[in-house]
Amino acid sequence: MREILQIGSPILRKVASPVENIHAPDIQDLVDLMLAMVFERNGVGLAAPQIGYSCRLIVVASHPNARYPHAPLMKPIAMINPEILSHSEDLIQGEEGCLSVRGKRGNVLRYGAIALKYYNRDGEEQKKEFDGFIARIVQHEIDHLNGILFVDHVQEALKTVTV
Repeated sequence: MREILQIGSPILRKVASPVENIHAPDIQDLVDLMLAMVFERNGVGLAAPQIGYSCRLIVVASHPNARYPHAPLMKPIAMINPEILSHSEDLIQGEEGCLSVRGKRGNVLRYGAIALKYYNRDGEEQKKEFDGFIARIVQHEIDHLNGILFVDHVQEALKTVTV
């Protein structure tokens, strides 16, 4: 397993490049690696830049775990070149953490619902709507693709956590 890069790593502040060839073996291997890592590290999402790859690929894998005991269970999804098409008007505050900001949490305002376009690992275009916690994960991970960390959105002091 690769290490998850931590805040201060320059790649986390770069805008990631689009994936040109979804079917390339290195992209398919990266999807498999990211899916394994998100579960191993008790995450609910992971972006390729977090493990050193500056490409527009995220995985979303909400499941109850030590870091997010109340996370809803969903089938893991790889999203390649994701793009938010629209969003709800409502902004909902919720606590977030990040595998790249170890031991810290903070409240972040996110849209309550989003409409998303992305490509799955088979290269098929998908258009889906997400709301609640899943929408929050997707927005958090897309921020990573744009060089943004959740701490950039936090207005008050971060909380230290041990999980």
